[in-house]
Amino acid sequence: MTDRLTPYEIMEKLVSFPTVSRDTNIPLIDWVEDYLTSHGVKTFRHLHPDEPKAGLWAHAGPEVEGAVVLSGHTDVVPVDGQDWSSDPWVVEERDGKYYGRGCVDMKGFDALAIWAVVEAQYAGVKRPLQLALTYDEEVGLIGVDPLIRDALPNFPKGDVAIIGEPSTMEVVTGHKSGKGYAVHVHGFEVHSSIAYKGVSAIMEGARLIMWANAMNAEGMAKTPEGVDALFDPPWTNVHVGMISGGTAHNITAKDCEFVLTFRCVPGDDPEEWGARFLAEVDRINAEIRKVRPEAWIEVSEKFSGKGLTPEENGAAEELARRLTGDNGTHVVSYGTEAGYFQAHGFSAVVCGPGDIAQAHQPDEYITVEEFEKGHAFMQRLLETLKES
Repeated sequence: MTDRLTPYEIMEKLVSFPTVSRDTNIPLIDWVEDYLTSHGVKTFRHLHPDEPKAGLWAHAGPEVEGAVVLSGHTDVVPVDGQDWSSDPWVVEERDGKYYGRGCVDMKGFDALAIWAVVEAQYAGVKRPLQLALTYDEEVGLIGVDPLIRDALPNFPKGDVAIIGEPSTMEVVTGHKSGKGYAVHVHGFEVHSSIAYKGVSAIMEGARLIMWANAMNAEGMAKTPEGVDALFDPPWTNVHVGMISGGTAHNITAKDCEFVLTFRCVPGDDPEEWGARFLAEVDRINAEIRKVRPEAWIEVSEKFSGKGLTPEENGAAEELARRLTGDNGTHVVSYGTEAGYFQAHGFSAVVCGPGDIAQAHQPDEYITVEEFEKGHAFMQRLLETLKES
């Protein structure tokens, strides 16, 4: 593959790979690696230890430290049960929009980044450009940390990381951390007329959900301080989005399962929140075992995501603002992989084309205008790297 493809042609190719998180992303990684190496770009592949998935790191330009890293994830959410107007795995342009699964989250940015890395190889850049493509971001930010860890010894160390989640090209300097727990309440079935002799998994699970409500009310009543005040909401929120369980309306529920998640403001420690939750689990466990020793609450950590802390005079923020012209203050409550780059010593920001509101939706799209804004950003970045 010696042709230099346009960003749109690359996006078309990336979207054609149905890289839903439950499935493999290896064919996409194979294609990207072949394309990059055909243009002389040095690559490194990190393999998932147990599943057919991989992350990819690439380096273009001189073998010196100080690279700018462009980072995106390759996995997408499912299309099952969604009503699409066109094939989700084929990019279709209509009404000034590019439709397709991943066009905005985030294969549009990935395509722009791949294009920029290849162009950097030919542009005579003085400062190198690197690319990081991860797996399993959508199911808990799983693939980013091992990719960074394994790739760094193979390349000169970069300074700045730009994570291209859709931000309408605004420079996002902070986001919340996250932690989630899978909860399985094991009850004891009896007829509902003598419910006190059994343990209803649903009703005991509801006590944990009411605890979540109480924590949210407690947070809402506080006066936010410092960076926390920038967020919406400006407190750590606790959430349960789905619940399942029960056998019949007249039987105490044997099982109840749900996932309870925290999205923590920078002033709060997610580990402390986890400890508070587990203490509440222990308290309820002790009570229900007095009724039936067989009943208990099983908890396992489902994910833990690092937050992005705003940096004072951050190099990534300065570069992204210079390239976009954006001088506003932007933080978001959703999570990204940016905090992991920051934890590994990179200055990091989130900045990418498209609107997060379109992510995960049927008929997901990125506007042509936003995609072109992303392209212009990459062109200005290349000019900057040539001058460095």
